[in-house]
Amino acid sequence: MSSHRIARPIGIFDSGIGGLTVAAAIRRSMPGERLLYFGDTEHFPYGERSPDAIRHYAIRITNFLLDQGCKAIVIACNTASAHASGPVELTAGDQVPVFNVIDPVATHIAETWPTGTIGVIGTKGTIASRVYVKAVAKRNKQVKVRSLATPLLAPMIEEGFYNNNISLAVIRSYLEHRNLAGMEALVLGCTHYPLIRDEVEKVVGSRVSVLDPPTIVAATIKQGLKDQGLLRRSRTPAGADKFFLSDMTDSFKSSAKRFFRKPMQLRELRMWDH
Repeated sequence: MSSHRIARPIGIFDSGIGGLTVAAAIRRSMPGERLLYFGDTEHFPYGERSPDAIRHYAIRITNFLLDQGCKAIVIACNTASAHASGPVELTAGDQVPVFNVIDPVATHIAETWPTGTIGVIGTKGTIASRVYVKAVAKRNKQVKVRSLATPLLAPMIEEGFYNNNISLAVIRSYLEHRNLAGMEALVLGCTHYPLIRDEVEKVVGSRVSVLDPPTIVAATIKQGLKDQGLLRRSRTPAGADKFFLSDMTDSFKSSAKRFFRKPMQLRELRMWDH
Protein backbone atom coordinates (compact mmCIF):
# COMPACT_ATOMS: atom_id res chain seq x y z
CA MET A 1 0.00 0.00 0.00
CA SER A 2 1.46 3.38 -0.98
CA SER A 3 2.21 5.87 1.78
CA HIS A 4 0.33 8.49 -0.25
CA ARG A 5 -2.91 6.52 -0.07
CA ILE A 6 -2.49 5.79 3.64
CA ALA A 7 -2.06 9.53 4.29
CA ARG A 8 -5.38 10.38 2.66
CA PRO A 9 -8.24 11.52 4.93
CA ILE A 10 -11.17 9.52 6.25
CA GLY A 11 -14.41 10.93 4.83
CA ILE A 12 -17.30 11.23 7.31
CA PHE A 13 -20.81 12.53 6.73
CA ASP A 14 -23.99 13.13 8.70
CA SER A 15 -27.05 15.36 8.55
CA GLY A 16 -25.69 17.70 11.22
CA ILE A 17 -23.67 17.76 14.42
CA GLY A 18 -24.44 14.18 15.46
CA GLY A 19 -21.68 12.73 13.31
CA LEU A 20 -19.19 14.77 15.33
CA THR A 21 -19.59 12.14 18.06
CA VAL A 22 -18.26 9.56 15.59
CA ALA A 23 -15.55 11.89 14.27
CA ALA A 24 -14.36 12.59 17.82
CA ALA A 25 -14.27 8.86 18.61
CA ILE A 26 -12.21 8.25 15.46
CA ARG A 27 -9.82 11.01 16.50
CA ARG A 28 -9.38 9.45 19.96
CA SER A 29 -8.88 5.96 18.56
CA MET A 30 -6.75 6.94 15.55
CA PRO A 31 -4.90 10.18 16.33
CA GLY A 32 -2.79 9.92 13.18
CA GLU A 33 -5.74 9.99 10.80
CA ARG A 34 -6.86 13.12 8.99
CA LEU A 35 -10.62 13.77 8.94
CA LEU A 36 -12.79 15.28 6.22
CA TYR A 37 -16.32 15.86 7.52
CA PHE A 38 -19.48 16.89 5.72
CA GLY A 39 -22.51 17.95 7.75
CA ASP A 40 -25.64 18.26 5.60
CA THR A 41 -27.22 20.82 7.91
CA GLU A 42 -29.35 22.18 5.07
CA HIS A 43 -31.38 18.95 5.02
CA PHE A 44 -31.39 18.15 8.74
CA PRO A 45 -33.06 16.08 10.12
CA TYR A 46 -32.66 13.09 7.81
CA GLY A 47 -35.13 11.18 9.98
CA GLU A 48 -37.95 13.28 8.51
CA ARG A 49 -36.81 12.82 4.88
CA SER A 50 -37.91 10.13 2.42
CA PRO A 51 -35.57 7.17 1.76
CA ASP A 52 -35.15 8.35 -1.85
CA ALA A 53 -34.13 11.83 -0.73
CA ILE A 54 -31.64 10.42 1.76
CA ARG A 55 -30.08 8.20 -0.90
CA HIS A 56 -29.80 11.21 -3.23
CA TYR A 57 -28.05 13.31 -0.57
CA ALA A 58 -25.77 10.44 0.47
CA ILE A 59 -24.60 9.66 -3.06
CA ARG A 60 -23.86 13.29 -3.84
CA ILE A 61 -21.93 13.77 -0.59
CA THR A 62 -20.03 10.53 -1.18
CA ASN A 63 -18.95 11.75 -4.60
CA PHE A 64 -17.72 14.98 -3.01
CA LEU A 65 -15.70 13.06 -0.42
CA LEU A 66 -14.25 10.82 -3.11
CA ASP A 67 -13.29 13.87 -5.18
CA GLN A 68 -11.40 15.10 -2.12
CA GLY A 69 -9.34 11.90 -2.15
CA CYS A 70 -10.75 10.11 0.89
CA LYS A 71 -9.40 6.62 1.54
CA ALA A 72 -12.55 5.49 3.39
CA ILE A 73 -16.14 6.66 3.85
CA VAL A 74 -17.99 6.65 7.16
CA ILE A 75 -21.77 7.06 7.12
CA ALA A 76 -22.00 8.70 10.55
CA CYS A 77 -25.80 8.77 10.57
CA ASN A 78 -28.16 5.97 11.53
CA THR A 79 -30.90 7.01 9.10
CA ALA A 80 -28.48 7.28 6.18
CA SER A 81 -26.89 3.98 7.22
CA ALA A 82 -30.33 2.38 7.15
CA HIS A 83 -31.35 3.69 3.74
CA ALA A 84 -28.17 4.45 1.79
CA SER A 85 -25.39 2.01 2.74
CA GLY A 86 -25.79 0.00 -0.47
CA PRO A 87 -25.80 2.98 -2.85
CA VAL A 88 -22.84 4.55 -1.03
CA GLU A 89 -20.86 1.32 -1.32
CA LEU A 90 -21.62 1.13 -5.04
CA THR A 91 -20.59 4.75 -5.48
CA ALA A 92 -17.35 4.29 -3.54
CA GLY A 93 -16.32 1.17 -5.46
CA ASP A 94 -14.03 -1.67 -4.43
CA GLN A 95 -11.00 0.44 -3.52
CA VAL A 96 -12.63 2.64 -0.87
CA PRO A 97 -14.10 0.85 2.17
CA VAL A 98 -17.42 2.10 3.51
CA PHE A 99 -18.39 1.89 7.18
CA ASN A 100 -21.82 2.51 8.66
CA VAL A 101 -22.87 3.04 12.28
CA ILE A 102 -25.36 0.16 12.54
CA ASP A 103 -23.51 -3.07 11.73
CA PRO A 104 -20.78 -2.69 14.38
CA VAL A 105 -23.37 -2.01 17.09
CA ALA A 106 -25.56 -4.93 15.97
CA THR A 107 -22.56 -7.26 16.18
CA HIS A 108 -21.69 -5.96 19.65
CA ILE A 109 -25.26 -6.51 20.85
CA ALA A 110 -25.47 -10.05 19.44
CA GLU A 111 -22.21 -11.01 21.14
CA THR A 112 -22.71 -9.23 24.48
CA TRP A 113 -26.42 -9.95 25.13
CA PRO A 114 -27.00 -13.24 23.24
CA THR A 115 -30.36 -13.87 24.92
CA GLY A 116 -31.16 -10.38 26.15
CA THR A 117 -33.74 -7.67 25.56
CA ILE A 118 -32.35 -4.54 23.94
CA GLY A 119 -33.99 -1.15 23.50
CA VAL A 120 -33.29 1.14 20.56
CA ILE A 121 -34.25 4.81 20.27
CA GLY A 122 -33.79 6.77 17.07
CA THR A 123 -35.37 8.98 14.43
CA LYS A 124 -38.62 8.07 12.72
CA GLY A 125 -36.70 7.02 9.62
CA THR A 126 -34.32 4.70 11.47
CA ILE A 127 -37.00 3.05 13.59
CA ALA A 128 -39.46 2.69 10.68
CA SER A 129 -36.76 0.92 8.64
CA ARG A 130 -36.43 -1.74 11.41
CA VAL A 131 -32.76 -1.81 10.53
CA TYR A 132 -31.58 -2.67 14.05
CA VAL A 133 -34.18 -5.42 14.40
CA LYS A 134 -33.01 -6.95 11.12
CA ALA A 135 -29.29 -6.42 11.72
CA VAL A 136 -29.35 -8.02 15.18
CA ALA A 137 -31.59 -10.91 14.05
CA LYS A 138 -29.16 -11.61 11.20
CA ARG A 139 -26.47 -12.20 13.83
CA ASN A 140 -28.51 -13.71 16.67
CA LYS A 141 -32.23 -14.46 16.47
CA GLN A 142 -32.53 -14.95 20.24
CA VAL A 143 -32.00 -11.29 21.06
CA LYS A 144 -35.21 -9.29 21.52
CA VAL A 145 -35.04 -5.77 20.11
CA ARG A 146 -37.62 -3.20 21.21
CA SER A 147 -37.63 0.08 19.31
CA LEU A 148 -39.08 3.53 19.84
CA ALA A 149 -39.01 6.59 17.59
CA THR A 150 -37.94 9.69 19.53
CA PRO A 151 -38.27 12.48 16.94
CA LEU A 152 -37.95 15.44 19.33
CA LEU A 153 -34.46 14.53 20.51
CA ALA A 154 -32.28 15.23 17.46
CA PRO A 155 -33.69 18.73 16.78
CA MET A 156 -33.40 19.49 20.49
CA ILE A 157 -29.73 18.47 20.49
CA GLU A 158 -28.99 20.21 17.19
CA GLU A 159 -30.13 23.47 18.79
CA GLY A 160 -27.96 22.86 21.84
CA PHE A 161 -31.04 22.42 24.01
CA TYR A 162 -30.08 19.73 26.50
CA ASN A 163 -28.75 19.21 30.03
CA ASN A 164 -31.66 21.08 31.57
CA ASN A 165 -34.92 20.23 33.31
CA ILE A 166 -37.02 20.47 30.15
CA SER A 167 -34.78 18.18 28.09
CA LEU A 168 -34.65 15.71 30.98
CA ALA A 169 -38.46 15.67 31.09
CA VAL A 170 -38.66 14.96 27.35
CA ILE A 171 -36.10 12.16 27.63
CA ARG A 172 -37.89 10.66 30.63
CA SER A 173 -41.23 10.71 28.79
CA TYR A 174 -39.72 8.72 25.92
CA LEU A 175 -37.73 6.23 27.98
CA GLU A 176 -40.68 5.33 30.22
CA HIS A 177 -42.68 4.23 27.17
CA ARG A 178 -44.03 0.68 27.33
CA ASN A 179 -42.16 -0.26 24.14
CA LEU A 180 -38.90 -0.15 26.09
CA ALA A 181 -40.09 -2.09 29.14
CA GLY A 182 -37.73 -4.81 30.34
CA MET A 183 -34.69 -3.72 28.36
CA GLU A 184 -31.25 -4.69 29.68
CA ALA A 185 -29.34 -2.34 27.39
CA LEU A 186 -30.21 0.72 25.35
CA VAL A 187 -28.83 1.65 21.94
CA LEU A 188 -28.65 5.38 21.23
CA GLY A 189 -29.67 4.84 17.62
CA CYS A 190 -28.88 8.35 16.40
CA THR A 191 -25.39 9.83 16.38
CA HIS A 192 -26.76 12.97 18.07
CA TYR A 193 -27.84 11.01 21.13
CA PRO A 194 -24.44 10.42 22.80
CA LEU A 195 -24.61 14.14 23.62
CA ILE A 196 -27.47 13.35 26.03
CA ARG A 197 -26.03 10.10 27.34
CA ASP A 198 -25.63 11.47 30.88
CA GLU A 199 -29.29 12.46 30.97
CA VAL A 200 -30.35 9.10 29.57
CA GLU A 201 -28.35 7.31 32.27
CA LYS A 202 -30.03 9.43 34.95
CA VAL A 203 -33.42 8.22 33.73
CA VAL A 204 -32.70 4.50 33.21
CA GLY A 205 -30.35 4.10 36.19
CA SER A 206 -27.77 1.39 36.67
CA ARG A 207 -30.21 -1.39 35.71
CA VAL A 208 -29.78 -0.59 32.00
CA SER A 209 -26.47 -0.45 30.12
CA VAL A 210 -26.41 2.59 27.82
CA LEU A 211 -24.18 1.79 24.85
CA ASP A 212 -21.70 4.23 23.35
CA PRO A 213 -22.05 3.54 19.60
CA PRO A 214 -19.33 5.99 18.43
CA THR A 215 -16.65 4.12 20.42
CA ILE A 216 -17.87 0.77 19.05
CA VAL A 217 -17.96 2.13 15.49
CA ALA A 218 -14.48 3.71 15.78
CA ALA A 219 -13.01 0.38 16.91
CA THR A 220 -14.54 -1.36 13.88
CA ILE A 221 -13.19 1.31 11.52
CA LYS A 222 -9.71 1.03 13.04
CA GLN A 223 -9.68 -2.73 12.59
CA GLY A 224 -11.06 -2.43 9.05
CA LEU A 225 -8.39 0.06 8.00
CA LYS A 226 -5.71 -2.11 9.61
CA ASP A 227 -6.93 -5.21 7.76
CA GLN A 228 -6.74 -3.36 4.44
CA GLY A 229 -3.35 -1.79 5.11
CA LEU A 230 -4.84 1.72 5.26
CA LEU A 231 -4.27 2.55 8.92
CA ARG A 232 -1.81 5.36 9.51
CA ARG A 233 0.61 4.37 12.27
CA SER A 234 1.83 7.86 13.12
CA ARG A 235 0.13 9.64 16.03
CA THR A 236 0.26 12.93 14.12
CA PRO A 237 -2.11 13.56 11.17
CA ALA A 238 -0.60 14.23 7.74
CA GLY A 239 -2.56 17.48 7.55
CA ALA A 240 -5.38 19.50 9.09
CA ASP A 241 -8.90 18.18 9.54
CA LYS A 242 -11.52 19.87 7.37
CA PHE A 243 -15.22 20.34 8.08
CA PHE A 244 -17.76 21.27 5.41
CA LEU A 245 -21.39 22.24 6.01
CA SER A 246 -24.20 22.65 3.52
CA ASP A 247 -25.51 25.47 5.76
CA MET A 248 -23.35 27.15 8.40
CA THR A 249 -25.01 27.07 11.83
CA ASP A 250 -24.01 28.47 15.20
CA SER A 251 -24.79 25.18 16.94
CA PHE A 252 -22.34 23.33 14.68
CA LYS A 253 -19.61 25.89 15.37
CA SER A 254 -20.00 25.56 19.12
CA SER A 255 -20.29 21.76 19.01
CA ALA A 256 -17.17 21.37 16.83
CA LYS A 257 -15.18 23.51 19.24
CA ARG A 258 -16.47 21.53 22.23
CA PHE A 259 -15.60 18.15 20.68
CA PHE A 260 -12.16 18.97 19.34
CA ARG A 261 -11.14 21.67 21.84
CA LYS A 262 -9.42 23.81 19.25
CA PRO A 263 -10.38 26.15 16.39
CA MET A 264 -11.78 24.17 13.46
CA GLN A 265 -11.64 24.83 9.73
CA LEU A 266 -15.37 25.18 8.98
CA ARG A 267 -16.42 25.87 5.40
CA GLU A 268 -19.86 26.27 3.92
CA LEU A 269 -20.43 24.36 0.69
CA ARG A 270 -23.90 24.77 -0.79
CA MET A 271 -23.98 21.66 -2.94
CA TRP A 272 -27.65 21.96 -3.78
CA ASP A 273 -27.58 25.51 -5.16
CA HIS A 274 -26.64 24.23 -8.62
